[in-house]
Amino acid sequence: MYVWPCAVVLAQYLWFHRRSLPGKAILEIGAGVSLPGILAAKCGAEVILSDSSELPHCLEVCRQSCQMNNLPHLQVVGLTWGHVSWDLLALPPQDIILASDVFFEPEDFEDILATMYFLMHKNPKVQLWSTYQVRSADWSLEALLYKWDMKCVHIPLESFDADKEDIAESTLPGRHTVEMLVISFAKDSL
Repeated sequence: MYVWPCAVVLAQYLWFHRRSLPGKAILEIGAGVSLPGILAAKCGAEVILSDSSELPHCLEVCRQSCQMNNLPHLQVVGLTWGHVSWDLLALPPQDIILASDVFFEPEDFEDILATMYFLMHKNPKVQLWSTYQVRSADWSLEALLYKWDMKCVHIPLESFDADKEDIAESTLPGRHTVEMLVISFAKDSL
């Protein structure tokens, strides 16, 4: 299985914060091979993995990652961004939501933030820890974050010992820049 550079950076951020993870309720969205979620579970967090309910193969990849890492008890749920489903309604409040490179297609940005908005209402102090690969200077979350009453803090990779040149390498042609964000409700919405 190939692990994207964004997943590696997010896993490194989790490892840097590993002492604060035991007992935390964590949901990984768009989990795929689930590296960040698996690491969080290994560090003592209560983790739920999710991927699109419309892509059963992706959910099976999550289950396989759990099996390969001796974590068969981890819950895997199908969540489709922008859709209210029974699985979404049944989720308990989360402390942290993980998202590795989910901001891939601009047409999905609002659906992702709408889903986060719903989850943030269950716990207004929840944070979305997200990494993404910069693909276009024209793509921005700023207006959507404002619309959904959220704020974003950019986390410098160097602040958690991530070597920006090495950790974000990939076999894809050209240079790739990985960014780390922490998204939460804006203060005036609490």
